[in-house]
Amino acid sequence: MDDSRLSEAPTTAPPLPEVRREHPVARTSALPWLLFLLTLAALAWFWFLKPEKLGDPLATSLVAFEKQNRLTVFSAQLAPVVASDDARFLGLVKSKQVAVIPARVDYTIDLSAMNRDRLAWNEAAKTLDVLLPPLVLSRPNLDEARAQYLREGVFITREAQDKLNRNTTLLAEQQATKNAANPVLMGLARSAAKDAIRQNLAIPLQVAGYGDVTVRVRFDGEPAPQ
Repeated sequence: MDDSRLSEAPTTAPPLPEVRREHPVARTSALPWLLFLLTLAALAWFWFLKPEKLGDPLATSLVAFEKQNRLTVFSAQLAPVVASDDARFLGLVKSKQVAVIPARVDYTIDLSAMNRDRLAWNEAAKTLDVLLPPLVLSRPNLDEARAQYLREGVFITREAQDKLNRNTTLLAEQQATKNAANPVLMGLARSAAKDAIRQNLAIPLQVAGYGDVTVRVRFDGEPAPQ
């Protein structure tokens, strides 16, 4: 074989550096840093510029109220003891029934009555004053399945038994309503209502960007905080 021909044979050119492959890798590695910088800029805009564009705190509070028209803030478990008498056949046949009927009474707030006139916002102190309408007591929910009865009478007819049951049920409702309205239970219910309203309003205001907000709650007829 001729050596001159070997020397004249074209040689294979060395492979070009894979520039195209390195370039996308460089762009990919820089992408997380770019996203981090954009996120940092967005956070900076939120914390430094958004407070100047916050919406109406009263509107934010009213939206929180609109989520539920009626709020149950407290429940009282009662056990009224009542008695009823019955006389038939010219008073010759007498009977008596004593009943202990467990009852539950709910204390609620009518949030549909809340409007801007019942809210006051102090921007400098970051304080929201709330004036609530009076508490509403529900009709007693009698648990007659757990009621206990004591009956007296030599002979109690079905009609007499039905009348005794109706009377004791009515008396138990009346007594439960009266007991639920006593000052001690009303005070507990008002305290529970104020705590619930503070929580329901403070959290939405914090989420909206108002920071630590003081919510002061009172009912109609109570003195305004100083």
